[in-house]
Amino acid sequence: MEDTYRTLAAPSDEVLLKEKSSKFFGYAFPVESEEEIRSALDNIRKQHPTARHWCYAWQLGTTDIRYRANDDGEPSHTAGTPIYGQIQSFGVTNVLVIVARYFGGIKLGAGGLIVAYRETARMALEASDIIEKTIESRMEIRVSYKDLNRVMRAVRENRLTICEQDMTEDCRLVVACRKRDENAVFEIFNSMFGIDVKIQKLAVKKRHPYNKFPTRSKM
Repeated sequence: MEDTYRTLAAPSDEVLLKEKSSKFFGYAFPVESEEEIRSALDNIRKQHPTARHWCYAWQLGTTDIRYRANDDGEPSHTAGTPIYGQIQSFGVTNVLVIVARYFGGIKLGAGGLIVAYRETARMALEASDIIEKTIESRMEIRVSYKDLNRVMRAVRENRLTICEQDMTEDCRLVVACRKRDENAVFEIFNSMFGIDVKIQKLAVKKRHPYNKFPTRSKM
């Protein structure tokens, strides 16, 4: 089972494409929620308050894919779609790419816009550190104190990560393993008498929204 995916290690540096007096500033961000996407967009709009357009595309998920491409007033499919095409071309997910355009007074036409937005998105992703991450499966285990040692031994032997634990009444643990090992690990605990185990739905980890702008390129 494939249980890895490609994403960005950190926000890219700012990139700049100039085309017939128009300027296209590009940025790529790793994101894990639509909340983070909105925050990054708000920051770029504040950084470029006089830009004519703030076009973007994003993709979230590893199995259940969600995505959006936004032209922000440019002719249909001339901005968001070519930006999203580069996300697909680089094979990354949990990624947002934004391109802020300053209009230079010369119209580029549909073909020119497609090329400009595509190339700016490509430059932003090329300026990013692309890494491979492992997809995790999490399991919630409920066990009495008298059986806790058996559970902890299995956790150690299978090199599982304890993500949460609550020992206030009976014991509750949340452990993580690689997605490809999910069935085998589940059976280990499910076969133990007196142990209640269930697989959790994949949860998006909340992170602090990016509030620092990427490094500016030279004009």
